[in-house]
Amino acid sequence: MADTITREQRRKNMQAIRSQSKLENKVSRKLWNKGYRFRKNDRSLFGKPDISIKKYKVVIFIDSCFWHSCEIHGNRPKSNQDYWNKKLTRNKERDLEVMAYYKEKGWFIKRIWEHQVKEDLEKTADELAHFIQKAKEHSS
Repeated sequence: MADTITREQRRKNMQAIRSQSKLENKVSRKLWNKGYRFRKNDRSLFGKPDISIKKYKVVIFIDSCFWHSCEIHGNRPKSNQDYWNKKLTRNKERDLEVMAYYKEKGWFIKRIWEHQVKEDLEKTADELAHFIQKAKEHSS
């Protein structure tokens, strides 16, 4: 399908995309304050996890309700439905591929939803800290 906006507008839109969301920054700040050291959006790892600790084989993905089609909050735009259906379906397929990859390699993988962070940041950070701690103990 042909693009419906100009090349210049598309360029501006793409430049506005940030690799780290405010949500990711909130979660990572909480984990950092709890004493965990990690990498954010490590391009050397498959799927570019939001948070990773190679030493303990830990990867964490913070999934947006829209982009990852949350069953509770995900919605599909009314316009250009064919495009969005393909795009969002492919995102879900990619999530499954990433999960399978890390499970096969013996990594600890955790996915959390945007709404979990928004509903209770402290609880989410505590759950992630517990998850990392279990991985750390397992790798010792």
